Amino acid sequence: MTRGPALMALTLTAACLGAAMAGCAELPPPAGPAPGAAPLPQATGEQRLAGVCPSTIVIQDLWDPDANQAGEYQLVGPGYTLDAVHKRVSGPLVVAGLDTGVRVEVRSGGAAIGFASVPAQMYLDKSITIGSVQGDLAMATSANQPVTAVIAPLNKSPQILMWDPATHPNWHSIADIGASGAKVVVAKDNYFPTYLVAKGLLKPEQIDTGYTGAPARFVTDPAIAQQGYATSEPYIYQHEVPSWGKPVGYQLISDVGYDIYPQAMSVRTADLGPLSGCLRRLVPVMQQAMVDYLRDPARTNQLIVDAVAKYNDGWTYSIGVANYAAATLKQRSIVVNDSSGPIGGLDPVRVQATVDTFAPILARSGAGVRPGLKASDIATNQFLNPAIKLP
Repeated sequence: MTRGPALMALTLTAACLGAAMAGCAELPPPAGPAPGAAPLPQATGEQRLAGVCPSTIVIQDLWDPDANQAGEYQLVGPGYTLDAVHKRVSGPLVVAGLDTGVRVEVRSGGAAIGFASVPAQMYLDKSITIGSVQGDLAMATSANQPVTAVIAPLNKSPQILMWDPATHPNWHSIADIGASGAKVVVAKDNYFPTYLVAKGLLKPEQIDTGYTGAPARFVTDPAIAQQGYATSEPYIYQHEVPSWGKPVGYQLISDVGYDIYPQAMSVRTADLGPLSGCLRRLVPVMQQAMVDYLRDPARTNQLIVDAVAKYNDGWTYSIGVANYAAATLKQRSIVVNDSSGPIGGLDPVRVQATVDTFAPILARSGAGVRPGLKASDIATNQFLNPAIKLP
């Protein structure tokens, strides 16, 4: 689910998306947390992380803040600070309004880390406790930068291929795109086009890696198909791109077998043992954070929007998109109880199936896949609380 540098162009502010050439007004400063807030009640029992976990849990994200990462930002309690220089938010780590006794620091990816992959950044900076890694990338780095997923906040990828239904009234699926021979515009740092070609859904000559993230090409050439995210582009193009201003058609790539766990929260594999005591408490707290976010996303969505505005690095994110994303996560079953049982689960049968499918494809492309890779090398359910589920 790598977004990559190409998507920086899509970060024009909502008012400017449809008229990028006209320039963008300066964003107002975001509202910060209320000063002098009363101390939070303290968590007890298994939700108490102090003395078991590092004093600060450092989370490395794969991109700028958005609602796809909401589970991480849900952990950030009142009294947080926003670091516009380093693109980080830090504050007390909370669950259900209770202070767990440690702090959390969520670090942006993308431009903030020079567009490095999350595994590469985790191995470069050992202060990172846990990072957001998509399943295919975990396979691709398994030989030299092994990471193991301990919770999957998103059950399936929100990534899509989208099209103009007026230009292509007979397109209803990715297979229809493939049969048409139309160009499919994607960013070069994604693995999913290779998978779609290997599966025979698209032809190699259809793939165009010239995606810049800006809406201009899609608007001026609606004959193409283009990558996007179900949690953002359908809303943005209809409501925030005046030169388009209408619905798009799309299909989730997960609907055609791209069954990786996206954005799985992962630790360096060698740290599983040393961090095991912490993970037994932290992972259930992260599960609960996703349940709490979907129940009431308002506070966290505002934090995400404020962080993006404060960072002011070209990426913009409106409250409209955030609210749309929260609804879409539920409506499209992107966040759902896993087939292995709980929210955040990593079904070993499913993970092994993705290894069997993707590892050979990735190895042929030159990725550093560990020989004989198994599901247990890149994912574990041992720290999950099976009782924490969406209602």
